[in-house]
Amino acid sequence: MNHSLTRIKTLAIVLLLLFAAGPALAEQPATPPPAAKAPLQGTVNINTADATQLALLPGIGPKAADSIIEYRKSAGDFTSIDDLVKVKGIGPKTLEKLRPYLSLKGETTLKK
Repeated sequence: MNHSLTRIKTLAIVLLLLFAAGPALAEQPATPPPAAKAPLQGTVNINTADATQLALLPGIGPKAADSIIEYRKSAGDFTSIDDLVKVKGIGPKTLEKLRPYLSLKGETTLKK
């Protein structure tokens, strides 16, 4: 009979420990937050930049970069940063996100 009592006590202790540790065992290990994108430094001259340079801009992919170049070829150089909204696919919200990285003169210096 002592063996049965010992087994019951042991089982009770194991269950108690599992119950107490349950929430800690159920938690998923904390995943690190997604790495923040490295901030961009420099500017892109929208009058001279090629498609690769334009595609460095946040939210500008190859298609939008090509649209900027096509617009520039047909309409001439941009006279204002605000003129960029005349390019199909670039609206006011996108322009405001891009504004810190845009220039009309000088070399393109934007780097990731």
